Amino acid sequence: MGMVGILSGAAAMSLRKGSRLHQRVGNVFFVSMLIMSACGAIIAATFTPNRGNIMGGSMVFYMVATAWVTVWRKPGTAGLLEVGIALVGLATAAAGMTFGALAANAPSHRLDEYPPTLYFIFGSVALLLTAFDVRMILRGGVTGVARTSRHLVRMCLAMFMATASLFLGQAKIFPQPVRHTGLLPVPVYLVIGAFLYFLIRVRVWPRLRRIRAPGFVQRTV
Repeated sequence: MGMVGILSGAAAMSLRKGSRLHQRVGNVFFVSMLIMSACGAIIAATFTPNRGNIMGGSMVFYMVATAWVTVWRKPGTAGLLEVGIALVGLATAAAGMTFGALAANAPSHRLDEYPPTLYFIFGSVALLLTAFDVRMILRGGVTGVARTSRHLVRMCLAMFMATASLFLGQAKIFPQPVRHTGLLPVPVYLVIGAFLYFLIRVRVWPRLRRIRAPGFVQRTV
């Protein structure tokens, strides 16, 4: 499911946004990432206990779910589903802060081989995104650029976590000659670059065009 998620995510980022093919590939990404993250979190909580992996799986599940619901729901509306997923984000934030405190107070300053910084970062990001969820719910949903940005940020963050986990966190699964080429970080950099490009295109570029338009009209007249 992780490989399906990465391949479908790469395809979704490459296709024209809003097209039917983009929507279909995006649904594949959503389902595969949801299954992968849920299974990862459950396995990390039961069969092979690891609280760092619990945080990673929970974060991906939460971000993918909120991103998908944003475009599934009609613009300017919100319901109980958003409230339920926001509670998942709040629980993830609380777990991150708790695990971070346990790691900081441990003799080795680690919890399941992870430092407190990792848990605090996960917890802080989850708390920030949950705060945006609460604001969105109180406003009765999102529309326009805010809706697009919300979907974009959360899907790209989930894609970043998936690629970083595979190509950096699991580099040992690749043959040694591949690891020595220095190419493993490239997919992660591409995701970051694509994320910044789309964010600028959606949030910054329209504002620049509006600022330049009056000046252009005045010079033309």
